[in-house]
Amino acid sequence: MSDSETMRPATAPEAPGCAPALPREALEIASGYAFTGPALDLGALLWDGRCLPDAQIRIPLSVLNRHGLVAGATGTGKTKTLQLVAEQLSAQGVPVFLADIKGDLSGVSAPGQPNDKVRGRAAEVHQEWAPAGFPAQFYALGGLGHGIPVRATITSFGPVLLSKVLGLNQTQEQSLGLIFHYADTKGLELVDLKDLRAVVAFLTSDEGKAELKNIGGLSTATAGVILRSLTAFEGQGMADFFGEPEFDTGELLRMAEDGRGTVSVLELPAVQDKPQLFSTFLVWLLADLFHDLPEVGDADKPKLVFFFDEAHLLFNDASKAFLDSITQTVRLIRSKGVGVFFVTQTPKDVPSDVLAQLGNRVQHALRAFTPDDQKALKATVKTFPNSPYDLEELLTGLGTGEAVVTVLSEKGAPTPVAATRLRAPTSLMGPVDAAELDRAVGASPLHERYAQAVDRESAYEKLTASERGAKGPDEMTTPAKAEPRRAPKGKAEEEHSVVQQVVGSGMFKSLARSVGTQIGREITRSLFGTARRRR
Repeated sequence: MSDSETMRPATAPEAPGCAPALPREALEIASGYAFTGPALDLGALLWDGRCLPDAQIRIPLSVLNRHGLVAGATGTGKTKTLQLVAEQLSAQGVPVFLADIKGDLSGVSAPGQPNDKVRGRAAEVHQEWAPAGFPAQFYALGGLGHGIPVRATITSFGPVLLSKVLGLNQTQEQSLGLIFHYADTKGLELVDLKDLRAVVAFLTSDEGKAELKNIGGLSTATAGVILRSLTAFEGQGMADFFGEPEFDTGELLRMAEDGRGTVSVLELPAVQDKPQLFSTFLVWLLADLFHDLPEVGDADKPKLVFFFDEAHLLFNDASKAFLDSITQTVRLIRSKGVGVFFVTQTPKDVPSDVLAQLGNRVQHALRAFTPDDQKALKATVKTFPNSPYDLEELLTGLGTGEAVVTVLSEKGAPTPVAATRLRAPTSLMGPVDAAELDRAVGASPLHERYAQAVDRESAYEKLTASERGAKGPDEMTTPAKAEPRRAPKGKAEEEHSVVQQVVGSGMFKSLARSVGTQIGREITRSLFGTARRRR
């Protein structure tokens, strides 16, 4: 075989006749992206200051469950990269989840608007650009904002995630786990915050202390911290995020009638000042998916690609249990057909154990104005494979909409590092009108299912029931029919603490009598201490 024949596989598939004209180094890079199967088109190779549209940079569809990282400084084009990838995934029948922090990703549902900038970018990278919108569902945490309400029950959310939201330390987190264990075994459903407060109050009362005596007990001081944290949390207006109907994460796997994947957009502008809350809720969505989805191994395309924006918020001040669970989830959920992309400013925001599992990388420009910036830049360069580029210089000189890319090939090997001028999204690069967004939400078949919150009998009602007709925990495991949320109580009634309400009931004696006789009906918990959904 001649030397010229050995070079032919390096030809970019879209323009084979032009590829031999590429510089030798560029041709070697392009050869790493000449995939034969379905792939997403990211853009064209940049080499020696020139855009080479005959060398297309792509990512195989089949490796998107191997996870990835989209990183870069503010204003470098990360959001548009998410939009570009989401569009192509949807077009190839793959559902996508996007966390919309700034509120500008709703435009994925509407056709883009042609202008000179878009036409110029398309011409540079040999993109046949045509405006197109994609099927989308819009969600909002607790219904705050434009979107179908997303809620979780306290029982489902679990002690590890709730501890992170409440800012508890390791000892307090362990105590909260003990409280959940007790509620699980006694059939006390923790639907919302008042349920959890009622159980904590009971377990620290004179009659309730004996309940946990044989398995460690709950100190009054720790219980006080937990109760104060819950009160402060609710005082910040966060109670609406917990309750029923609980969101079924299977909705994220929806397909449109035309075979395209649905883009699920979680609108977060209304809660962007509560980063611990929304970042932890994203983990709950991922953990719930992990519980429910069957093993599929390596498929031709993923079942879902999940973009985790502002990923650094996950890991700030996270407990060891939380970090271990994140690492395990990322490692195992690949076999469920779910790809997870973390979106943040620098790779150092992601723990090394997690970063090592992210096979696909799109690194936008970094700034190096301070000594800390310089240190982060050097650390980022070390995370890339060997490259003919001077990556320190390149990463500080990339323009908006340009990135350094390396992905996994169809055989699972890393591709050469490629500076890339990215394609332009074909959907609207900005938010859709608020009124139009509200119309889309109201017309969704999911709106009726999730819009109205309900408040049925759960732990609070059971623990505050009067002695007349009170049942022991063995008899209280059958959920009552959902009923409308109660109207807010008057000021005088609110002044009575949960402890007083609980102590005043006859439930204490009934619960105390059950010690040693309870037949466990404990909820099965897995990663993050989240509960497996009962369907």
